[in-house]
Amino acid sequence: MDKKIGIIASDEELKNRIIELFKNEVENREIIIDILNLDSIDEQGRALENRGVKAIVARSGGYRHTVGTVSVPVIHLKVTTPDILQAITIAKKYNKDIVLVISDLDYFDYGAWKDLINANIILERFHSKNEIYGRVYKYLEKKDDVVIVGGGIPCSLARNWDMDNVFINASKESIYEAINYAKNMIENLYEQKYNNEVLKIILDGVHDAVIAVNYEGKIRLYNERAKELLKKDRQDVINKELLDVFPELDFIMDVLESKMDKNNEIRSLKNITITANTSIFRVDENIEGVLCSFQDISKLQSLEKKIRHELNKKGHVAKYIFEDVVAFDPIMKDVVEKAKRIGESDNTVMIYGESGTGKEIIAQSIHNISKRKKEAFVAINCAAISENLLESELFGYEEGAFTGAIKGGKPGLFELAHGGTIFLDEINSVSPNLQGKLLRVLEERETMRIGSDYVIPLDIRIVAATNEELKTMVEEGRFRRDLFYRLNILELHIPPLRERKKDIIPLFKHYLKELSNEKELDKISKDVEEKLLNYQWPGNARELRNIVQRYVIFKEIDLDKREIIDNNTEDVHKIIDLKEINRYVEEKVIDMLSSQGMTKTEIAKMLGISRTALWKKIKSQ
Repeated sequence: MDKKIGIIASDEELKNRIIELFKNEVENREIIIDILNLDSIDEQGRALENRGVKAIVARSGGYRHTVGTVSVPVIHLKVTTPDILQAITIAKKYNKDIVLVISDLDYFDYGAWKDLINANIILERFHSKNEIYGRVYKYLEKKDDVVIVGGGIPCSLARNWDMDNVFINASKESIYEAINYAKNMIENLYEQKYNNEVLKIILDGVHDAVIAVNYEGKIRLYNERAKELLKKDRQDVINKELLDVFPELDFIMDVLESKMDKNNEIRSLKNITITANTSIFRVDENIEGVLCSFQDISKLQSLEKKIRHELNKKGHVAKYIFEDVVAFDPIMKDVVEKAKRIGESDNTVMIYGESGTGKEIIAQSIHNISKRKKEAFVAINCAAISENLLESELFGYEEGAFTGAIKGGKPGLFELAHGGTIFLDEINSVSPNLQGKLLRVLEERETMRIGSDYVIPLDIRIVAATNEELKTMVEEGRFRRDLFYRLNILELHIPPLRERKKDIIPLFKHYLKELSNEKELDKISKDVEEKLLNYQWPGNARELRNIVQRYVIFKEIDLDKREIIDNNTEDVHKIIDLKEINRYVEEKVIDMLSSQGMTKTEIAKMLGISRTALWKKIKSQ
């Protein structure tokens, strides 16, 4: 710990007296002494602070000039009544009026000593540095009739103006008291800094077990979580040598010796395996110890699993990034570049595009490049549910708000998206009534649950999507004009697949790779490519993916590829009718889908039959 003290001495005599009393500290540069200089008094304190002192000691005038100009504490070296009386005794020899110039901080009861002093004394007390000069200058015209008695600055002024003066020397006791007080203050401030630094680190990870060890290897801090994991009470470890109490935590001392932080270390203790982060901590740039925070890995894994389960269950994770977007066509490349720039802002976004063009993939990618990428991404299709249900999903509700409301109420999607992004797909389908409520959320950035009068502030980014032109809807009176302008701050248009021909074959191969484990499937013939490129794709990328899925199924049973494409691009809504396929084909299709891990419900949906019909066919095999 650095205990360096700076002293502004009034004169050489005080400096010599300090050197006599604190010889070792002065020689070791633990005490730095500067002689008071009237020309630079306002800078002397800052100069000492720049030399690394942790406290400054000064007499009355120097104290008044220094306090408030530095960030380190300033201690007043007081003079005592005996010090003042001794100076007055010397001043009486001049046979002049005595002007006693002292600080209001120096205690002297003149009335109690007046009769004993037997001299004409004029008491001039100063309360600030600006008053010192005036207290002396006012006697300049009477300099032949007075003698100035005071500290360093009053006497220096008197000498400069050829006035008689007597310096009040501080006693050894006063010097000892001031310097020892400075030492104690430095120690107390250091202790506060030490505790604050440790507590700051603890607050960054209060769920961790935490042990703080000082530079001597003694345990200074040991929280409740550490007690639970290490099975020892606090009173049995505080101020004890770490290695005496916990020899298995020797890696903490290794960090102290190496002065190198170590993070995410896996360590085995007696009954548990932990992950530990061990860091050197400093006070005033000096290494003063090590802080180690650690967790039981088994509980950490359990917590991570639970969090992931909850997030995925609620669908509040954005899975897609821009690298997932298939963009070979220049038109789509421009869209992606514009979307990336949009992602860097935090404004509301409106995405336009036909169904199946990948609006949500772009929305998720925008979220994952934004400053909110570590927060929730909450998506809802506004056309998929009724108006009343949509309102309760978006805003949530209180217990008892309506028949069927669950106990305890339910947070709305706006609440769940707080800090992150909410994606409102097919916002063009929202009713006029609900449009008004959405407008309030956008304007006020606050929400209110159904059945509640409590307003919940929001910090969210809104990304909306539509498969209709909102301007047209506004002109037709089907969409609120004010809501349109609130939503349409940044707009992004995703072209349909038929307008980006160069993406069709790459997308086809992309879906082949996703849906099939066989590499040779991505080799498609020229006639198949031609068929794909000439088709108009009213269902866009979603339709293309469905055809690839059928392509994969029938390729597995060696049907003609051209025929597959022909049949599916002629009627995109056609389902597979097993009655038109022989028994051998039926068995192959069902077996293949089962081997890919699809459930019976999924297989039945794929084949366009009921689950019962599928069961009968499996049973008859």
